[in-house]
Amino acid sequence: MNAIARPDSASDPVFGKPDERELRDRMKRDLPADTFKAQTWRVVWFLPMQLIIWGGIAAILVLDLPWYANMGLALLVGHTLGCQGLLAHEVLHGALGMSRRWQNLFGWLGFGPFLVPPEFWRKWHNVVHHGNTNAGDVDPDSFGTLRRYRTDPKQKKFTRLAPGGGTWFSYLFLTYSFTFHAQLVLWFQARRRKQFKGFDRRKAIRQSVICLGLWVALAVISGPLAVFTVLVPFMAANALAQAYILTNHFLRPQTPTNNPLDNSMSLRTLPVLDRLHFRFSHHVEHHFFPKMPSTMAPRVRQWLETHEGDRYMAMPHGRALAMLYSTPRVYKTPTQLVDPNNPQRVFDLLPLQAEYAASNR
Repeated sequence: MNAIARPDSASDPVFGKPDERELRDRMKRDLPADTFKAQTWRVVWFLPMQLIIWGGIAAILVLDLPWYANMGLALLVGHTLGCQGLLAHEVLHGALGMSRRWQNLFGWLGFGPFLVPPEFWRKWHNVVHHGNTNAGDVDPDSFGTLRRYRTDPKQKKFTRLAPGGGTWFSYLFLTYSFTFHAQLVLWFQARRRKQFKGFDRRKAIRQSVICLGLWVALAVISGPLAVFTVLVPFMAANALAQAYILTNHFLRPQTPTNNPLDNSMSLRTLPVLDRLHFRFSHHVEHHFFPKMPSTMAPRVRQWLETHEGDRYMAMPHGRALAMLYSTPRVYKTPTQLVDPNNPQRVFDLLPLQAEYAASNR
């Protein structure tokens, strides 16, 4: 179990150990050198994914298929769009090497459908999120602390949209929230947060609007079939991305140092899905080594399970999603979640560490 480190006050202990640099150095020393070598050849996966996406849309538009066949194709297109985004995430971290221009090209393929320009993603995700993971109210991908909602009570309504919000519409959150949250970060957080200083927000907004225009154009061309060429693929792609992203950090404590063992969580999912989804389930591993190809992440997982089994946490994917919907989203303390609309509803995160640590498998 992790040590208590640097408490903010006697009543708010802070979870974690500040040994992330030591752990990285040990893993680099112990693991084969090719673990951290860029794998440019893996961009070939964009070709079959593009063929599936455009082939599926074309089939829906020209083959006059029954609705259930169109629905199957729409889900396939949406799933493939989500997979592209997961691979583009690696590309924009540099895990596949290449020049910045080439990275941006594949970044557009992966994130353009989500209305997220590559340079915006780099700043938002690579810099601000990775640099401030689960840190108070600083991480743009967190619902933050109770202090934020006491300062601005109107924000309490927003938490009712999210998993754990206790409303029927919270169950739709995964189907749109990656794109929705990206726009909130772009239009509001990037304007006022100092972490985005120097970022060309206006350019990113223009690019995002162009991406939206392409979706609208496809919808106009599709007519009533836009349900299958636009709506269902968009929802499926968002749901796939968020089924991983939301479970990576929302069930972990806030920490004083940026230690992935303490503020992040990996998942255990079906092997075939793990490969189709470019091992995005290995998220603690990714936060330790953002530029490492995901094909090498199982080596890091094995090392962490062997050497840090009491601290390394990888929950079954289905269980993580269920927990997401049964727990609140705001931090009352670094180790407790609370519903700002119902302050009596509090969830302690620490027992999850003991239950799902690798040493207890």
